[in-house]
Amino acid sequence: MVLARSIFYQVIYGFWAVLMAFVFLPSLTLPHQAIVFVARFWSASVLLILRYTTGLTYRVENQNLVPDGPVIYASKHQSTWDTLFYPYKIRNSVIVLKKELYLIPFFGWYAKKYGNIAIDRKSGSSALRKMVREAKVFVLSGRSIVVFPEGTRTPPGEKQKYHSGVAALYKNLELPVVPVALNSGFFWPRRHLIRKPGIITLRYLAPILPGLSREAFMSKLEADIEAAQTLLNQPTKF
Repeated sequence: MVLARSIFYQVIYGFWAVLMAFVFLPSLTLPHQAIVFVARFWSASVLLILRYTTGLTYRVENQNLVPDGPVIYASKHQSTWDTLFYPYKIRNSVIVLKKELYLIPFFGWYAKKYGNIAIDRKSGSSALRKMVREAKVFVLSGRSIVVFPEGTRTPPGEKQKYHSGVAALYKNLELPVVPVALNSGFFWPRRHLIRKPGIITLRYLAPILPGLSREAFMSKLEADIEAAQTLLNQPTKF
């Protein structure tokens, strides 16, 4: 049954993605607020399709911990689901992503128009400087930054190196960093067809305020996220 519902979701998603890709093409020539609407509509619609085809939904914990105004979200990354959540729930957020994603037809066009921060991971320190410059501009316009410190999707229960990009943003933007733990990978595994029914938990953690040294910040960020992850290692079902 789970496999059948997952295939059904994939079929519906495929038709919907093709339809929306063409319907929203005019937004690429319109002011920025049009593409913000497109991003939120797209994410909301896919989350709704997930709910009614596979029985997969989500809950957000500790929303009250998130400060007002622009912040940096430093999030665990386990699933494609994560990239649907942020544009929908954090209005006009900016995601730090791989530059290669801009090469994907339609998706790349919309992502670039929306205004994300594309990183060329082969460029080393120059990529970090470019990321910081662009992030400063976005923050001045009131937008929050979403960064995945491990740089890629990581299966539940595993951990990869926390990269220095998040520390560069923390130091140069002087904004609170909100660590985020989640368990989306239990339900939507990387490179798997299966979408399991249940409730994804996304948990905001206490913000890390500006002022720490690079080493102290990175140590606290990793410790806070990984400690929270141990509490989310068992998926919640209906």
